[in-house]
Amino acid sequence: MDIFDSIVIGAGQAGLSTSYHLQRLGIRHLVLDADSAPGGAWQHRWDALTMRDVHGVAELPGALPPPRDEQRANRAVPASFAAYEREHDLPIERPVAVDRVTDDDGILVVHAGDREWRTRTIVNATGTWRHPFLPHYPGMETFLGEQLHTIDYPGPEHFRGKRVLIVGGGASAVQFLGALAPITDTLWVTRREPIWRTDDFTPEAGAAAVALVEQRVAQGLPPQSVVSVTGLMLRPQEREAERLGAYAARRPMFSRIEPDGVRWADGSFERVDAILWATGFRPAISHLAPLHLRSAAGGIQLDRGGRGTTAVADPRIQLVGYGPSASTIGANRAGRTAAKGVQRALAATDASVAV
Repeated sequence: MDIFDSIVIGAGQAGLSTSYHLQRLGIRHLVLDADSAPGGAWQHRWDALTMRDVHGVAELPGALPPPRDEQRANRAVPASFAAYEREHDLPIERPVAVDRVTDDDGILVVHAGDREWRTRTIVNATGTWRHPFLPHYPGMETFLGEQLHTIDYPGPEHFRGKRVLIVGGGASAVQFLGALAPITDTLWVTRREPIWRTDDFTPEAGAAAVALVEQRVAQGLPPQSVVSVTGLMLRPQEREAERLGAYAARRPMFSRIEPDGVRWADGSFERVDAILWATGFRPAISHLAPLHLRSAAGGIQLDRGGRGTTAVADPRIQLVGYGPSASTIGANRAGRTAAKGVQRALAATDASVAV
């Protein structure tokens, strides 16, 4: 069976960036993407999210990002990615949902159903979108209303006239409150007191936030998202919700869910029609489990003190969109780093064979 020099799993921003740099280095590779069309996770975002609403889409190497206008993000970004794939003739095969990666006497085998590919190295670029995190609370299975996670968010009009409980202390929860509070009744709960930024988010502040994530990855701990350590800020489109008191009325987490609402430990109760779980995502890396990359601390340790993309447990494996590179700017830069990591792994293998 044909053996590739590298296989990239995932064709979102990190995967496309990696493929671009692998191509420039002359490394024969294939990109396997689970989606049936270009766009990565962006094609699954809700219709109401426009390019003006998003935090920003960093440009792919050698390209400009879509303009920050009123276009739907789930159309503009996929169109941009599709054009990029065509322009650079990237070797992408889709749809391919990878089940697992195994080791066959030094050759990595990528499995997808009854299909398989063999390769000398792997770049994992699966991100987090396919692994939403939904915490369990007592009684949640008894709730008679609607429960949705961020991944299922249908847009604000779906909730008009309903009392909506938004759970989570991250940027998504802030955005949902901004969209929903002006048109319906909202209630916000978080496990911890939200941390708000009062200063500008400068490049220096961004670097400091990324460094905190790098420290965890360097220790082999499960990574936190970059967003989780930057603090929260309100955009202009969220000021109306602020004026209505949506953020000031935040409450601590409830203790249980009942058929028509939620109850706190002190016995207080709030009736709600829908629960929107803005509780984030976890790295989608279960297919790598057969390679035993996780450390005793529960995460995958990366090289260069957490700043690199090479798995310490197996230098044949690169991870992009994981830990400090799980942001649009970080994912783009990680593509170059991962391609160099692949080049080093191939050279090391060739050297050992020569000896």
